[in-house]
Amino acid sequence: MTVHSDVAHNNKNYLNHETTLWSWLSTVDHKRIGLMYLFTITGFFIVGGLAALTMRMELASSGADFLSPEQYNVLFTLHGAIMIFLFIVPGIPATMGNFLLPLMIGAKDVAFPRLNLLSFYIYVVGAFMALYALLNPIDTGWTFYAPYSMQTQSAVILMTGAAFVLGFSSILTGLNFVVTVHRLRCPGMTWDRLPVFVWGLYATAVIQTLATPVIGMTLLLLIVERWLGVGIFNPAMGGDPVLFEHLFWFYSHPVVYIMVLPAFGVVGEIIPVFSRKPLFGYKMVCYASVAIALVGFLVWAHHMLVAGISDTSAIYFSVITFGVAIPTAIKVFNWVSTMYKGSISFDTPMLYAMGFVFLFMIAGTTGIYLATLAVDVFYHDTYFVVAHFHYTIQGGAVIGLIAALHFWFPKMTGKMYNEPLAKIAFVLVFVGFNLTFLPQFVLGMEGMPRRYFDYLPEFEGLHRLSSYGAVVNGFGYTFALLNLLGAWIFSKKQAPANPYNSLSLEWNTQSPPIHENFEETPSVTDYPYAYGTPVEGGGH
Repeated sequence: MTVHSDVAHNNKNYLNHETTLWSWLSTVDHKRIGLMYLFTITGFFIVGGLAALTMRMELASSGADFLSPEQYNVLFTLHGAIMIFLFIVPGIPATMGNFLLPLMIGAKDVAFPRLNLLSFYIYVVGAFMALYALLNPIDTGWTFYAPYSMQTQSAVILMTGAAFVLGFSSILTGLNFVVTVHRLRCPGMTWDRLPVFVWGLYATAVIQTLATPVIGMTLLLLIVERWLGVGIFNPAMGGDPVLFEHLFWFYSHPVVYIMVLPAFGVVGEIIPVFSRKPLFGYKMVCYASVAIALVGFLVWAHHMLVAGISDTSAIYFSVITFGVAIPTAIKVFNWVSTMYKGSISFDTPMLYAMGFVFLFMIAGTTGIYLATLAVDVFYHDTYFVVAHFHYTIQGGAVIGLIAALHFWFPKMTGKMYNEPLAKIAFVLVFVGFNLTFLPQFVLGMEGMPRRYFDYLPEFEGLHRLSSYGAVVNGFGYTFALLNLLGAWIFSKKQAPANPYNSLSLEWNTQSPPIHENFEETPSVTDYPYAYGTPVEGGGH
């Protein structure tokens, strides 16, 4: 599958096809909907990030500085709920997935364009509900654990109702993507020619469709219990709080792969392009995405190894969790093998992709510790889990999203960003991130409990180092986003249709794409990673 770099340019594109506000608000163009998601979730990322920075400033020294314990719990919940439900879960699928999926399979749009727009507005309604709930501070944490969520007087019903509504947006997006991949592939786009990013989105969509109803049912039961006083999860009324944990984590562990699988796909797209080598083990990388999605449904109770489940159950979930490492390791080894002896260009997207591989290796390695029964008993309620979680989610999903934004920025906007500034931002993000969370592994090993507002004086040095890192990390993200936004608004440097000489199908149309994506329906004759082979330089 090879792309011409001399694609004819049409002054009309999806950005100026219609320019009224109503044309944007009522659009069914997947590219515009992807952009609307992108701007919306970026706003929530900023709010959630400011909450995190505020907490880290409070934790820079022991004792109460400028927050009370109650305010800290509210900020803790604000950060977690916004980052998980409003930013990371929609993250790559709703933004880059919406924009790129039809382009990468040669389609004019997703299978159900109106349903796509509906899913965006359902997301907006759920987001406003969540923000309104946060005006009446909620202090349960983003997990809403029973029995505390039954007893607190904060706005639990409204917040869980918001998460319930947001789930419908996720389900509709997942259904749309599954049908799109099955039904709208262009001629020649067989399953063994799909880009790995599409495989990642497809596996993610399956999880969205199958797992999200479980959390919706769980949150609805929680609302019913608070409203009607029915004993479901509250032990004081004959309920079972461990049942809530089972139902919650049956969704919330697969949701980790909703966040990370698309990022795997992003990295799988970037590394071959900037290594100028075919993707090593293409089929195994694709099958590994599906394997991770399926096995992800079988390991939820490794979050509950100290929650009183039986020894037999604990052993089962521990062993199966080790199994998740196999398809993940396949991906990592294949990415590294792709780079081996490649002609690597250290452009910004490649730097983020390589940073992703490094950070996710740390996430996976520390996950093995937490899957080990004897070790998890000690580490479970410590900062070790906080660090592992953020290496997985921020080091995985967020870094993957930033990599995708830089890689496909020319395609989305028709502009080129400032490369030196982008590399400076990467260094700030990478150094700041590790400076923030590596000390937290040490804090966890020394016994520092997570979620605590205060701590013993001997932990202050590492907490202060972590807080300094958070500031550097925040500057890095701000610098990266301002660089991209400034390039889009002010840059006069127009992007060519295919600035990276990439071979995947989305580069076979102009930058930014026309409203209909392609002048004529493309046809595919080879898989999209034939770099350094006689196929490279051919045509669709």
